[in-house]
Amino acid sequence: MKKLKVMTVFGTRPEAIKMAPLVIELEKAQDIESLVCITAQHREMLDMVMNLFNIKADYDLNIMQANQTLCGITTRAIDGLCKVFEESKPDVVLVHGDTTTTFCGSIAAFYNHIKVGHVEAGLRTYDKYSPFPEEINRCLTGTVANYHFAPTLNNKNNLLNEKKLGDIFVTGNTVIDAIKYTVKDDYKFKNETLKNLDFSKRTVLVTAHRRENLGEPLENICKAILSVINDTPDIQAVYPVHLNPKVRDTVFKILGNHSRIFLIDPLDVDELHNLMSRCYMVMTDSGGLQEEAPSMGKPVLVLRTETERPEAVTAGTVKMAGCEYNNIYKLAKELLDNPESYKAMAHAVNPYGDGKASERIVQALRYIYKLTDKAPEEFEI
Repeated sequence: MKKLKVMTVFGTRPEAIKMAPLVIELEKAQDIESLVCITAQHREMLDMVMNLFNIKADYDLNIMQANQTLCGITTRAIDGLCKVFEESKPDVVLVHGDTTTTFCGSIAAFYNHIKVGHVEAGLRTYDKYSPFPEEINRCLTGTVANYHFAPTLNNKNNLLNEKKLGDIFVTGNTVIDAIKYTVKDDYKFKNETLKNLDFSKRTVLVTAHRRENLGEPLENICKAILSVINDTPDIQAVYPVHLNPKVRDTVFKILGNHSRIFLIDPLDVDELHNLMSRCYMVMTDSGGLQEEAPSMGKPVLVLRTETERPEAVTAGTVKMAGCEYNNIYKLAKELLDNPESYKAMAHAVNPYGDGKASERIVQALRYIYKLTDKAPEEFEI
């Protein structure tokens, strides 16, 4: 029997976290030949995830360069991926989300007349510059894709309203699948700071690094966090700081040398997930953490003006804090000082998945290519 040849393409740490459980599920399928191609748009942080999940790349383009630009990433990725597709000839290419690698993987597959499956399809802010360049990356990928694996019904409705061509499946988000592999009650931290951290104190996890937040927005975020920590003596903050010098310069200038603010290097995904599971609340401009934290009962303040994940806002697991000092401070203090406000967010239902998204995607592919007569069941909250 000829196996269905499926190639997953990713290049950044967030993509790898969300694609890893899908790669594992594809490798279980007896009627699928699973191939992995990484662009290494991000090198070191991507390798952390590959090692954690024990995933080996069949093709590694290794395109990352110092001070790389979006134009440079795009041209190197498309050129390399076209060569890989010409050689490997997969039946379908799976890309994830909204990175430059995502767009390049979809357009290179299109140029080679290969079907495209878009994992985490249908997320939208409808502002082409927020987030930048992610909003346009995912919209263009949605135009190219033949199969759309939408995490939620809201994402599916976005695609239907845009009259996107192709089959749409509501699967849940694969990031919830990943947590099953990473979070453990008896987990031992490798990071020296986390090894010695007193988790009996309420701990706030902070991440902020998005391009649109560089400059004054990030300064506002850091100043608000500093005030919250200073005005709440019984809490501490842990901030894994992105390696981008523009991020580090701002963060260390404002938040450095504080006894209850711990600035550390980016963490392996297992370290981050287990830190999140032990923290009190999360303040972030990350998309993935908006999905991950609610699955652990952690309230999230989103340090952005818009989100492509409105389901969490509706469900009550997330609040939009924006990038203005006063609003960030007010919302953070409300969660820290008001137990009822905290309880309402912590106990809200996570709308993003049940840990079976990867299974549904593999089942959908097997159904599409007539390897089974059974269609996947859709994820419902």
